[in-house]
Amino acid sequence: MQLPESQVAVLEAANADEATPVDALAAATDLPPETVTGAAFELEEQGLVAVTERVDETISLTDEGRTYVEDGLPEVRLYEAALEAGADADPVPMGQVIGSSGLEGAEVDIALSNYARKGYGSIDSGEIMADPDADPAADPEANALESLADGGTLEAGDVLDQLERRGLAEVAESTIREVELTEQGVTELMAGVETAETVGQVTPELLTSGDWQDVEFAEYNVEADAETVEGGRVHVLREMSERVKDVLVGMGFEEMDGPHADADFWINDCLFMPQDHPARTHWDRFALEQPTHIDELPEDLVERVERAHREGVGEDGEGYHSPWDEDFARALALRGHTTSLSTRYLSGEEIGEIEPPARYFSVEKAYRNDTLDATHLLEFYQIEGWVMAEDLSVRDLMGTFEEFYAQFGIEDIQFKPHYNPYTEPSFELFGTHPTTGELIEIGNSGIFREEMLEPLGVDCDVMAWGLALERLAMLATGAEDIRDLHGTLADLEFLRNAEVTY
Repeated sequence: MQLPESQVAVLEAANADEATPVDALAAATDLPPETVTGAAFELEEQGLVAVTERVDETISLTDEGRTYVEDGLPEVRLYEAALEAGADADPVPMGQVIGSSGLEGAEVDIALSNYARKGYGSIDSGEIMADPDADPAADPEANALESLADGGTLEAGDVLDQLERRGLAEVAESTIREVELTEQGVTELMAGVETAETVGQVTPELLTSGDWQDVEFAEYNVEADAETVEGGRVHVLREMSERVKDVLVGMGFEEMDGPHADADFWINDCLFMPQDHPARTHWDRFALEQPTHIDELPEDLVERVERAHREGVGEDGEGYHSPWDEDFARALALRGHTTSLSTRYLSGEEIGEIEPPARYFSVEKAYRNDTLDATHLLEFYQIEGWVMAEDLSVRDLMGTFEEFYAQFGIEDIQFKPHYNPYTEPSFELFGTHPTTGELIEIGNSGIFREEMLEPLGVDCDVMAWGLALERLAMLATGAEDIRDLHGTLADLEFLRNAEVTY
């Protein structure tokens, strides 16, 4: 019997008493594993060997997982620091506890996102509480990491799923193929097997010489495993952002741009947001350490904004009768919303005076010291927009939203009356999640108040909104957790396969 060289080698190395793994056959024959696999399948077709397959799972720690084995999980370290600060008795400022915990960078976000989930305590309004009955020594994720580090294994279940989700452990599946001689294979070996000369590919020499007519070509195994290659793709949020821009430009809007770090004056004061408003405390905003204040602000605009805060606007204006300090207005911070761009443009400071009718938008990042959960991150993309025209009404605003969201196949928008310091009337927008069926907030909107517009020099109506790009992406892709889309816990498999429908 004549066989190709690789098949002869595999046949002679295989055993009739027990199955031999492909890797072992590759080592014995000095052939690549993929060559051995192909030869084994070809021999199986001829009844000379039997090939069996099984799937093995191996669980290993990632670099981040090994770090936490040494240093402890971020949420455990946060809990221990909270206990030391006395948070089991009274609320303690979150910044104080984070500072003493030694957590830095992404570890802070991870600790905050898992702290309440695992029952270590609660975080509310910038203060942290610790549950005195919590037991870090019984933390299932920490114990699973320790076990894996010691060479142990882990059963499939919620703990393993969570470790995978957090990127602390990796589960790799491998197909193990084993080859065993059949009776027919033994018989052929005893009778003698010769090596047949085969050619693996056509070459120019074979064609020009005409030898291709006399040689035997090796069969091509189309069932052999091929390497999986993950190609790059546009990120879901980038794809959604570009689509939003296309839609708004198509609706007649122009794009705004401006600084991420700006003076509180542009971020809040120009929005008729009182300086003693809770959202303007250091617990809700990210202040800059260097530089701390902006150098220049338009003096006449500062005077008009201060007057609006102190006295109000118009005959019935009351103002806030609360402290207003220019030094506080000059303080620099990461913008908590992109409405700072709107105040810059409406005031004429950015591109000069704008005449109605006008439409402007931006799709840019905003930053807030929120508690992390399925719909909140410390930084997010906001779809800012406004329309300046005479005699605008809530009907115009609602119609704009219905037209905008219809471009993404979302036609069940619901509106809820709301309060904002800078708009009246105001309302929030809600959409139905396609997977959970729950209503989630997707934006905030209203008609800018006279107390905001008059100091900016605007004497006609302006309707405006701030919509959440990530939540629009959740409605479009079915993602149930904003952290699946971006951040340290992003689900790469979801991002590779998610389809944005519109």
